[in-house]
Amino acid sequence: MALDLDALETSFDLVAPRGDELVDTFYTRLFATAPAVEPLFARTDLAHQKTMLLATLVLLRKSLRDLGAVVPKLQELGRRHVDYGARPEHYPVVGEVLIDSMAEVAGPQWRPEYGRAWAAALAVVAGVMVEGAG
Repeated sequence: MALDLDALETSFDLVAPRGDELVDTFYTRLFATAPAVEPLFARTDLAHQKTMLLATLVLLRKSLRDLGAVVPKLQELGRRHVDYGARPEHYPVVGEVLIDSMAEVAGPQWRPEYGRAWAAALAVVAGVMVEGAG
């Protein structure tokens, strides 16, 4: 499946200047949508975790045109997430919440094709991470 790189880049660039708001919105929505994952963060410095999420999103944005270059990092991230208690069924929920958070932060500038593009991209990312966790 070919990713819609233009939609991914345009939409990320739309929300990137509000990165702190994005990660705050994401975690608020995640814990409301999937309260079962909140205990996975019990021993986590959430401020640090938010910084790490934003850095990973920026890395992903920079690597969209050569995702193969970040596969080893995503696989390692998947291995680490197993230690945190993440399971494969968490990935779709996290992806959906992230897309909804991006749409909220972008406001009326968000387009449906951005959500579709991110759903496809995050499915690829999740697949690589789950593969790394195996």
